[in-house]
Amino acid sequence: MTTSPPTWAPATPEQHADDPRARAFAQDHPRRPIPSDHEVEASPICLTPGTGLEELWRAIVPETRTRANDLHLPIATAYASRLCDAYPQADRELVLVATALHDTGWAHVDESRIVSEGFRGDWRKAAIRFEHEAEGCNVARRVLPELGYDEEFIDRVCEIIDGHDTRHVAYSLEDAIVRDSDRLWRFDRAGIAMSTSWFGMDPAVYVDRLQTEIVPELITDAAHQIARADLDRSRHLLRTETIR
Repeated sequence: MTTSPPTWAPATPEQHADDPRARAFAQDHPRRPIPSDHEVEASPICLTPGTGLEELWRAIVPETRTRANDLHLPIATAYASRLCDAYPQADRELVLVATALHDTGWAHVDESRIVSEGFRGDWRKAAIRFEHEAEGCNVARRVLPELGYDEEFIDRVCEIIDGHDTRHVAYSLEDAIVRDSDRLWRFDRAGIAMSTSWFGMDPAVYVDRLQTEIVPELITDAAHQIARADLDRSRHLLRTETIR
């Protein structure tokens, strides 16, 4: 039996493309996806788990207990570490901190609305997605000063968190890496398992959508390489060519 796939709302980069930060980033990185001069590690992400930031992780344990953040945030941060290896010119500390914090705001919104609004219909523009970004910035401003981060650094973290779901252009290389890391988790089997339930799709439909709709959104070439490798492994593991 063929599953009729729900409609995913399209990305709309035009809304923020004229922002001076977006224009400057596009000018600095005219080639897309952004190439890397370094080797890209594309083995299963479980082979290179993230390390460090232990005090930060302890500070946000309560925020990890909502919307599978205890799976999503560590896995996304592990991907971010790989992308930082591929783009050493990026501010690694900024990338890793922002990735660890980017979805903490889900713990401070109405949990009953997360799936019903955040993963249904025109989910890219759902009000709850704007709300969770704002709440994520509040978490960052609460926990980071106690860990010794200064105001300028925290502002940069919040600039990335604010809009990571609802703004479809990047303002910096660090912003781009966080965005790509957030998407890459969807290609790993853990991300597929969680996301198929949220979006109401079977795995075959979901991986098809990853190929056609999420891969084109990836900004860095390293993320493209990782996504292709993960997607190939996931298709074979889940037998999606047969079980559909």
